[in-house]
Amino acid sequence: MSEPFSFELLRGEEVGPRVGLVRTPHGRFATPAFMPVATLGAVRSAAPWEVRAAGAEIVLANTYHLYLRPGCDVVASLGGLHAFMGWDGPILTDSGGFQVFSLSHLRRVDDSGVLFRSHLDGSEHFFTPELAVWAQNQLGADIITCLDECPRSTDRGAVEAAVRRTGQWAERCLAAHARKDQALFGIVQGGVFPDLRRQSVNSLVRLGFPGYAIGGLSVGESKRETYEVVSLVCGLLPREKPRYLMGMGSPEDLVECVGRGVDMFDCVLPTRVARNGAAFVSEGRLNLRNARFARDERPILEGCDCTACRHFSRAYLRHLILSDEILGHRLVTLHNVRFYLRLMAEMRVAIVNGDFERFRREFLERFRPVDEEVRRKNVEARLRGLGR
Repeated sequence: MSEPFSFELLRGEEVGPRVGLVRTPHGRFATPAFMPVATLGAVRSAAPWEVRAAGAEIVLANTYHLYLRPGCDVVASLGGLHAFMGWDGPILTDSGGFQVFSLSHLRRVDDSGVLFRSHLDGSEHFFTPELAVWAQNQLGADIITCLDECPRSTDRGAVEAAVRRTGQWAERCLAAHARKDQALFGIVQGGVFPDLRRQSVNSLVRLGFPGYAIGGLSVGESKRETYEVVSLVCGLLPREKPRYLMGMGSPEDLVECVGRGVDMFDCVLPTRVARNGAAFVSEGRLNLRNARFARDERPILEGCDCTACRHFSRAYLRHLILSDEILGHRLVTLHNVRFYLRLMAEMRVAIVNGDFERFRREFLERFRPVDEEVRRKNVEARLRGLGR
C-alpha cells in the first residue's frame, strides 16, 4: 500500500550528520541518500534492476530532457515515469532550471519565466513555474522541485535578482501544484553570499515546503566556499525537513556535506567518469586507461561486491575501455554506482554508532581528491553537459 510523503529524523540535529527515513508513494529510502542520475529516464548504460542491485533506493530524472523528448504528455499516456522507465522505487525530478540556465546563449529570462531554444533542434520553448510543475505532475515523480534561477555564484547583482525571482517562482509553483501524491521541494539560492542565502531560506521556509534543496553550488566557487554555504544553510533549514544538495557529489563532497547535515545528493560524476575509464577506489580515482594496468589481474577494488569486481580484472576492463567496448563502460559504471551507494551506507552506520567523525577523518586521510584544475574542468563539463 502506498504511503504519503513523510520524513522521519532518526538520529541527528539541525547541524551535523543525520540519519533519516523518507516515505513516498513508491517506497521508502534511508538518508543520507545518493540518487543515481537517470537524466533521460535511465542511468546511462545500466538497467534498472542493476541500479537497484547496486543499492539504489531512489533515482533522479530530468524534466528539461524528458519535456523535450519524448514529451511529458507521452510519458503520462504510458503510465507515468515509473512504468515508462521500469523503476518501481521513488523518483525525484529536478525542474529543468539548471539545464535551461546552462543554455546561456540560447535563453532569455524575466519574471514571467524563461524563453529558451532546445539544444536538440533549436525549437523555441517558454518555461514558466506553472509549466515546470505541470510537466513534473505529468511525469509522476514522488518528489518534484520548483523552477529556480541558477546564476553563477560570484556575481552578486545576478544572485540578488535570482533570489528574488526564485522566491516569487516558488510561490507560483506551490499555487500550481495540484497532486497530493507528490512532494514539492523549494530550492534555496544565494550563491556564496550569506545574507542572500538567509534571505532565500526565509522566503521559502515561510511557504512550508515538505523539503528543501540547496542549489547554485558547484558552478565555479571554491570547495571552502561551498562547504561554508552548506553549513550555513543546513543550520537555517527546519530540522524536521529533508535537505537535498543539488548536483554535487564527488566522494569527498558527500562525506563533508553529510557531516554538515545534508540528507540527499545527486551527481552525474560516477557515470560520467566511468565512460572515460575512471573507477573509484578507497584512495581516489583509478584511470584504467593507464598502461600499468595492462597485465593487472586484480579487480578494481579488493572486497567490492559489484559485478565488475566479482568477475573481471583491471586488465580486461582496460582492454574493453581502450577498445571502446560498451561493456567496459557498463561495468565501470556499475562499480562506481556501487562505490557511492556503499559509501552512503557506511556513513549511515557510522552516524548511528556515533562514530561519524572518526569515519570522516579516516576517509579523508585516505582518499585523494582530484586537483583543482581537474575539478574546474569537471564544473565546466557539468555546465555544458545539461545534466548528463
